[in-house]
Amino acid sequence: MTDLIPDFIPNWIDGEEKPSIRGDVIEKKNPANGKRVCNLARSNKKDVDEAVNSAKKAQAMWAATPAVQRGMLLHKLAMEMKAKRESIAQIVAIETGKSYKEALGETDGAISLAIFYASEGQRLYAKTTTSAVPNKYAVMVRQPVGVAGLIIAANTPIANVAWKVFPAMICGNSVVLKAAEDTPATAWIVGAIASDVGIPPGVLNIVQGLGHEAGAALVANPHVGVISFTGSTPVGRTIAETAGKRLAKVSLELGGKNPLLVCDDADQDNAVKWVLLSAFSNAGQRCASASRIIVFDAIYDEFKQRLVDETQKLKIGPADGDDLGPVINQKQLSNMLEIVESAKKRGAAIVVGGNRIDGEKYKDGYYMAPTLIENVDPDDEISVTELFGPIACLYRVIDFESSIALVNHSPYGLTASIHTQNFNRAWEFSQKVQSGVAVINAGTYGSEPHMPFGGLKQSGNGTREPGTEAIDIYSELKCIYINTDPEKV
Repeated sequence: MTDLIPDFIPNWIDGEEKPSIRGDVIEKKNPANGKRVCNLARSNKKDVDEAVNSAKKAQAMWAATPAVQRGMLLHKLAMEMKAKRESIAQIVAIETGKSYKEALGETDGAISLAIFYASEGQRLYAKTTTSAVPNKYAVMVRQPVGVAGLIIAANTPIANVAWKVFPAMICGNSVVLKAAEDTPATAWIVGAIASDVGIPPGVLNIVQGLGHEAGAALVANPHVGVISFTGSTPVGRTIAETAGKRLAKVSLELGGKNPLLVCDDADQDNAVKWVLLSAFSNAGQRCASASRIIVFDAIYDEFKQRLVDETQKLKIGPADGDDLGPVINQKQLSNMLEIVESAKKRGAAIVVGGNRIDGEKYKDGYYMAPTLIENVDPDDEISVTELFGPIACLYRVIDFESSIALVNHSPYGLTASIHTQNFNRAWEFSQKVQSGVAVINAGTYGSEPHMPFGGLKQSGNGTREPGTEAIDIYSELKCIYINTDPEKV
């Protein structure tokens, strides 16, 4: 397909590229045009076990490397990623179908995050505190968990790699990363760069394959001390059950049905802009996508018309001038079409979109039309199911009190946004909304490397990544007591 992506994407195990032990492969297609990009290794339990054993052997040496030196090596990796940012972005664009411009922005965000965590090697803070006993002193230190099993999604692939790999490694853990099967080359190129800059063999292992084969084996492996997963809530629940049986640490960043509330005093132009970006950019493939648009009744009809008019102007395709591209694969597209059709049968009204985009330009790609739906019950399947695509539902509310009730009427609690010019409303919303992130007068997405991200309810298990809070996931605290004998002073 391209010189940047080899015809076959292998695993990275113990610093070497390896096919799966059985030799099985999976075909990867470009979602923008349906053309084959490459094959990737279809790994199974034996491949995962080999990667975990490699990580286990390398971990003690990596943990013994001072955190500052680990940080210097990771900084070197980040700088080489920066030097190759254009190549990485081209790979991301090919694998996801998003524009090169959007892929480059994502790549730069991943590099910023990598630099942030590399710098944490100089400040892996713990605590020195006081004891209630004379001549006794107390300190706490951080130590690595051991082997970290990392499982990522394909929606923002290079950001997802950096999001997990860098905090896990700066804490002294060795890593087995299960790459998303829809974006194998993005993970592979990071493995290649890591090898080039001198990350020791076995410290970063990357396994390709399917979730129910390679991912499940990684979660079940008894030598994996911490599992970090980004993906759907049903899969996250299964991971928690499996890992919980052996008391492994687990970090789950799961789905969302994120509300964006438009009050009657909102700047409607700004609100429309952010609804479009939150609901449709990246083809709606964000856990932080806005899929529930809640509007005050007093402005509902006017705002809906503005939103429809601007939605119909959106440009669809993989080019830099386009507003959104395809969804990641045919299965994802089929699921969306099915749930939209099901909602129509229960009385939902399609305001705009609701269909696969036709035409010669789109016929072999996986393009879902930007879709707005109304007349949906808050408890309907489409209201409570994360679709991970460019689909949003519109809801009417009478006043602020009823809007808060509807905002929080969800099994999820990841992100939320309010548009208002009333400070009191904005502050009350930020305090009362049941979400891990609250935004005022902007979108439902936009996490930053130094800030914690995560959600409530079915959006996660209470952990936060990135930010310094992620250090708590990938390290263990040890309390050390020092007793002195004053007679020997």
